[in-house]
Amino acid sequence: MRKDGRVELLHSGKVRDVYLDLATDELILVASDRISVYDVVLPTPIPDKGAILTRLSLWWFTQLAGIVPDHVVSATDVPAEWAGRAIRCKRLRMVPVECVARGYLAGSGTSQYNATGGVSGVSLPDGLVEGSRLPEPIFTPTTKAAVGDHDEPMTMDEVRGEVGPNLATELVEVTLEIYRRGAALAAERGIIIADTKIEVGLDEHGKLTLGDELLTPDSSRFWPADTWSPGSAQPSLDKQFVRDWAAGTGWDKKPLAPPVPDDVVAATRARYVEVYERLTGERWA
Repeated sequence: MRKDGRVELLHSGKVRDVYLDLATDELILVASDRISVYDVVLPTPIPDKGAILTRLSLWWFTQLAGIVPDHVVSATDVPAEWAGRAIRCKRLRMVPVECVARGYLAGSGTSQYNATGGVSGVSLPDGLVEGSRLPEPIFTPTTKAAVGDHDEPMTMDEVRGEVGPNLATELVEVTLEIYRRGAALAAERGIIIADTKIEVGLDEHGKLTLGDELLTPDSSRFWPADTWSPGSAQPSLDKQFVRDWAAGTGWDKKPLAPPVPDDVVAATRARYVEVYERLTGERWA
């Protein structure tokens, strides 16, 4: 942290806190150990989660650097108390669309498909089931809901109406290219990326730029490739494990959420560590 730097909290999200460095006008994005499911923050943190998300995102930003610029200024020039789980980054004007790419049918995508034969207005072949691989990756955007509300599916006509036709086309191209290249790299390491969500914004020159996190267990569905078997829910290496636990408690998915048992916390942390190690080839200290 620069000696003359002072920070101001701008926003506290479900997982990340955003600070402004008043000396540089740069942002400091701090990933906490909080975990949210069904748009509600659970009262029990997952140890090391913030650091894992930060380090994995930085790794992916490097791996996929040729597709589109990212918001990272520094991963080390941050206040000491946030070292390892914070990123100094550029200020962006965030695009008001959640950019989602799907290569497999899962979760809410399955529900949409069963009801309409497609996802976000994209028609899909008959006969697909939970876990099916799609003929090709598809772009399935959603709204960006306020905290406490739920994101809703958007069609491409709605996206074009929100951001204009040129930027809408760019969002599709960038999202799908990130998914394709990320999924190919993960496949070499025995991991299926079923779907992922990315955050993008425009920099001071109006150039599309990646922000927030990238291809993490919070923003993606990760499945072990050796257990993939379409027709039912897949074993996961992401926060789906916690969603499944929460759904089985009888909780009404409204605040206040129940505390997470120690064994579920440990198993969740183990999944985050495993996916980090398998993707990066590095041991988690």
